[in-house]
Amino acid sequence: MINEMYVSNFPQPIIVQVNGVELEVFEAGKQNVGNPIVLCHGFPEHAFSWRYQVQPLVDAGYHVIIPNQRGYGNSSQPTEITQYDIIHLTGDLVALLDHFGYEDAVFVGHDWGANVVWHLALLHPKRVNKIINLALPYQERGEMPWLDLMEAIFGEDFYFVHFNRQIGVADAIMNKNTTRFFHNIFRKNVPLTPPEPGMLMINLAQKENSLGEPLMQESELSVFITAFETSGFTGSINWYRNMDRNWHIMADIIPIINHPTLMIYGLKDTIPENENLKNIAPNLDVIRLDCGHWIQQEKPEETTQAILQWLRQQND
Repeated sequence: MINEMYVSNFPQPIIVQVNGVELEVFEAGKQNVGNPIVLCHGFPEHAFSWRYQVQPLVDAGYHVIIPNQRGYGNSSQPTEITQYDIIHLTGDLVALLDHFGYEDAVFVGHDWGANVVWHLALLHPKRVNKIINLALPYQERGEMPWLDLMEAIFGEDFYFVHFNRQIGVADAIMNKNTTRFFHNIFRKNVPLTPPEPGMLMINLAQKENSLGEPLMQESELSVFITAFETSGFTGSINWYRNMDRNWHIMADIIPIINHPTLMIYGLKDTIPENENLKNIAPNLDVIRLDCGHWIQQEKPEETTQAILQWLRQQND
């Protein structure tokens, strides 16, 4: 019953024109109250992944803004791969603030959304008030471009590499098997020893996954399935296809983030913690929850309380 409530009560979308694209945006709360908070989803997700956090944030006085970022849902899907680089992705969020008339906002990101928020703070620091990121800590830029590094460590079949070296292959397989893919990837209580990364996304689309337990009910899962059956996967995968481009873009940017920052890790997530994160974000607090990668969906109440408590502490 509670899950059905979150499906039926999720805000209705509006379409806004920003930064040369249209974004499907879900918002709740009062505009211009001085408390905007922008929630940024990851891959392969949707604004709906923040459904549990919306009402508590509204009740706390926030204007909640949740875009389906470019390539997702009913937002624009530019055909050129370079239109999904970090300049465009962060530019969309800046333009979204302009659309609603805000100078800055609290930004919350999960997975790829966290990656965009980290870079937003570096590229547009004055537009960021506070940072809350889940699952993905800041990824430090090394001497080797990202894809070369990943190929050297994990091999050419690693899905990050495969997405880039075999354009269109994974997209087609995942488009053909959307329902199976989402049933397989959205799992909780998955053993800490993960399968070989290799062709992970393609395998999830083609094989049955018996690891762990379903993360959500069918009524919730159908939101993701329907969205990707409509949009396909190419737009979202194109974010991966700009990793080396982003590596070059950030070459001269000093990675120091001075904003108040909260990092929330899942103890059962396969993404490792960044032990150096405090040196990158000196005003850092860290919370660890007993869950896997899909933190705000797997531990909704704990995640929401962690966010609200931290925000209250920052405002005291």
